[in-house]
Amino acid sequence: MTLKICIAEDNYFLVKTIKEKLSYFNDVTVKFHANNGAELIGKLEENHNIDVILMDIQMPEMDGIKATELVKNKYPHIKIIMLTVLDDDDCIFNAIKSGANGYLLKEIDAENLYKSILQVTKGGAPMTPSIALKTLNLLRNPKILEQKNEELEEIKLSKRETEILIQLSKGLNYNEISDNLIISPSTVRKHIENIYKKLQVHSKMEAVMKAQKRNLI
Repeated sequence: MTLKICIAEDNYFLVKTIKEKLSYFNDVTVKFHANNGAELIGKLEENHNIDVILMDIQMPEMDGIKATELVKNKYPHIKIIMLTVLDDDDCIFNAIKSGANGYLLKEIDAENLYKSILQVTKGGAPMTPSIALKTLNLLRNPKILEQKNEELEEIKLSKRETEILIQLSKGLNYNEISDNLIISPSTVRKHIENIYKKLQVHSKMEAVMKAQKRNLI
């Protein structure tokens, strides 16, 4: 029996890489690929004869966590493995809560990705070891999440920081943001450093995700 897979991922290069990893195995076939959660839902309406979805978290229009929730409500038979670079506690917790069956980091090799797909179809819950450890820690110390949430709820961004975050969420670079807001690129950089500190993140992607999650933008 051939397992029918679909991939939800907005980075074309990564889609190509995942397809290449799966091409070594004859009993797995990629039926289709979607660039975001909304597109995935649309494609599943046309064909939900799918065994496993490999789901990215960070996608435009609709992220992987929201998409997982919708897919699980509508097509509970489909198994969903989060395949992501994000390993922070919030993402892991929210993915599991939304109904994900497994959680893997994108650097996984072909053999382990294939084994994980087989495992999930047999009722298992494949997880990258570092993710499994974080999940255990979350279960042992649910207060970690509560503390994080409390800390984040107290975040106060200035009007200018909020404007810059909105520009970042549109994928603009420092120079484009400085042109749009009529401030110097070095001022933009300084604001972004402050945003990182306040949100306790280390990248634009993380900053935008956390800000959206906390309804700051």
